[in-house]
Amino acid sequence: MGVEWRRRAGLRGAYERACAAGPGYGEVGATAGPVLPGPEAGYRVFRRRITVGHGPEAFERAGGYVLDWGTQRGAGFGVYPGAPVTSGATTLVVLRLPGTAFPRLVIPCRVIWTVNTAERVGFAYGTLPGHPERGEEAFVVGRDPDGRVWFEVAAFSRPELWYARLGGPLTRLLQDLATRRYLRAVAAAVRR
Repeated sequence: MGVEWRRRAGLRGAYERACAAGPGYGEVGATAGPVLPGPEAGYRVFRRRITVGHGPEAFERAGGYVLDWGTQRGAGFGVYPGAPVTSGATTLVVLRLPGTAFPRLVIPCRVIWTVNTAERVGFAYGTLPGHPERGEEAFVVGRDPDGRVWFEVAAFSRPELWYARLGGPLTRLLQDLATRRYLRAVAAAVRR
């Protein structure tokens, strides 16, 4: 059996387990509202927003990119199975070490909500058992009345698995690095 087959079989098994699981936090859907659960509930909270363009073309390009997992792929993650974002879908975000065939970290998530209106496009996913964190992360493109197009990442999370808890400040640094990569990926997609 080849390496690719074993890798795919491992992802299929992880995916089936993730599909059978539910989010392990009580605040499911909270990223859809203006106030996120915070430190009083044990969560780290952040919102990062950047301007990515202006006008309907920039809005359409950014929205389509986000709804096709472009944010994650553009930040260097794999996505399995990779179908476009739909509410309730389960996915695995996969982090690989450069030059290796096997996934280094398989991160199970469920799409909690989606939005696709004339002013906002995006989604949020929540963590499933096996995710290093517990919480939710939203990826939303918006358009202001003046035509300015922005992209925002909003999240609340706390360490779940032992290595995320042990990592402490390093875990937060890695989250911040991933968020910066998400923001850059969407901005770059709009410029292309």
